[in-house]
Amino acid sequence: MATVLVSGAGIAGPVLAHRLVRLGHRPVLVERAPAGGGGFGVDLFEPAVEIATRMGLIDRIREASTGNTRIRLERPGRRPVDVDMGALAEVATDDRHVEVLRGDLARILHEAVRDDVEYLSGDSVASLHDDGDGVDVAFERAAPRRFDLVVGADGLHSAVRRLAFGPEERYRRFLGGHIAVFDLPEPREADGRVVLYQSVDRTAAVFPVPGTGRARGALLSRDAREYDGHHRDLDAQRRFLREAFAGEGWRVPELLEAADRDGGLYFDSISRIAMDSWTRGRVALVGDAGYCPGAAVGGGTTLAVVGAYTLAHHLGEDPRTGPAAYESALASYVRRVGGVGAASMDTLIPRSRLGVALRSAALRALPRLPRPLLRRAVNSDSRAARVLSSVALPSAA
Repeated sequence: MATVLVSGAGIAGPVLAHRLVRLGHRPVLVERAPAGGGGFGVDLFEPAVEIATRMGLIDRIREASTGNTRIRLERPGRRPVDVDMGALAEVATDDRHVEVLRGDLARILHEAVRDDVEYLSGDSVASLHDDGDGVDVAFERAAPRRFDLVVGADGLHSAVRRLAFGPEERYRRFLGGHIAVFDLPEPREADGRVVLYQSVDRTAAVFPVPGTGRARGALLSRDAREYDGHHRDLDAQRRFLREAFAGEGWRVPELLEAADRDGGLYFDSISRIAMDSWTRGRVALVGDAGYCPGAAVGGGTTLAVVGAYTLAHHLGEDPRTGPAAYESALASYVRRVGGVGAASMDTLIPRSRLGVALRSAALRALPRLPRPLLRRAVNSDSRAARVLSSVALPSAA
């Protein structure tokens, strides 16, 4: 039985801990911020859905799904385009995919493991020393402890990666954009409608929060320079947003005001993490900490779930050789998913008027597609979904 410190209790961390407990190990989860609702919509594709099913959580996750049925696309100076996804429900039904708010998924995972593992809440790793037989860990608040293994599941700005592998700048690859997500102060779009506004190099969105009658906003920009402030400096992030969206019309000024008022603003660059290796001695990285494909570009949540489950499987077989076996098993899959994420930027944030027009034309054409093409467009047969599903999961035994 191994003692495993898991830094990060968002998505990958609880999945890893859940499986480790059932394989007879003792995980300890350390997390700076508590789990909670909110965030933006994330997609669980076929392998992640299968893992959630094995965990006994798929019904709860489906109950929390966003259930967005209507989309409106707004463009400067043009008529809006409305698409009723509810009318496509028969074709769109797909048990291999579910969309859920990231915060709701994190909450469900937290509730699934909180009674089985030790939690160090409001804390983080301050230093690591791997002597080959174990890892001595100092925390910002808790007393130092020794573990058999340490896993960094602490996201794009991973402290474990920085301490064990070197500075973030060595591995972060800026994809040319930024994303902000925040609460809106008044209920809007409570009828299940997602509203998208796109202009050249700028995308804004308003989307409902299931079961609350409230909504959240998102701002995405394509930028030549990457935000260079601290990832927890909200004032600097708000200034960056205002500069990026200066002069933009529609409801963008209202969204900027909401971002100014939300103390829980999420803001980050859209960046990949590219590493030659995510394991070193008795330290391993999982999810965004080791191979983030980029916020909002697609695939990161499924990749995190698959990575955590695969790492737990190999640690269960042999804690000493497990990290290397995990890396070997997932290396080609991670490379494939990373390529899909980078390629989706033009759809996410069109770089030209033609790109905006093509996005509008694609939405207008969607309901009129022949059924085979429509099924391919709205279900798990897209290129991204095929790549994300192209992994063989370890046995459930």
